[in-house]
Amino acid sequence: MTAYRTIVVGTDGSDSSYVAVEKAAALAADAGATLIVACAYYPTDDREIAAAADVLKDEAYQVRGSAPTTEILRVARDKAAAAGARDIVERPIVGEPVESLLALIKETDADLLVVGNRGLNTLAGRLLGSVPSDVARKSRSDVLIVHTVR
Repeated sequence: MTAYRTIVVGTDGSDSSYVAVEKAAALAADAGATLIVACAYYPTDDREIAAAADVLKDEAYQVRGSAPTTEILRVARDKAAAAGARDIVERPIVGEPVESLLALIKETDADLLVVGNRGLNTLAGRLLGSVPSDVARKSRSDVLIVHTVR
């Protein structure tokens, strides 16, 4: 098997997604691969974000547009560099996570997609689908689902 050349990892700014970033970075470091850290988002106005944050509390980062992608990607880059990755590219992407990640893999000809397992065992994940299960089913590249939440 050949080493991975380009690895894409998705992050939403949650602690569990940063575990996936660190794992992807370690793999990129070992393979000498480019690591693309991606964060999908929808632009939303501040009033909508504030109203949703009042309701969702700690889960507010999941609100469309609520994730400040610049800060999320900066933190992810720092964590990736600390884990040994050298060639790191940040990619904010407007759109829903699954389709955005799949499009990015195609655009960059990535060999591996890394995501965390958050959402696989939730009721919403079972009923509506989750990012890890959907990308694993739809991706044409290898997919690594990192156990970030047990």
